[in-house]
Amino acid sequence: MTEQPRERPLAVALRYEKGTRDAPRVVAKGRGLLAERILQLAEENGVIIEANPALAEALAGIELDDTIPLELYEAVAIVIGYVLQVGAKK
Repeated sequence: MTEQPRERPLAVALRYEKGTRDAPRVVAKGRGLLAERILQLAEENGVIIEANPALAEALAGIELDDTIPLELYEAVAIVIGYVLQVGAKK
């Protein structure tokens, strides 16, 4: 039996300013060690992390500092809602 190659982790960071009409922007993204570093920095800075591999893959194709495309608004809105809910409980 051959072992399947292990997928490298992927991380995508979004920036969203609550109360503005601006769409979220991709501010960091990376695979492997870079993804691990993004997650480490997020944890160190109290950033809430939501694991959503399918959405991360979709967001990974967006250039840094670009806003998310219209077709991802609903999925990202769900994540932002989760983050705001978790943040309110802290």
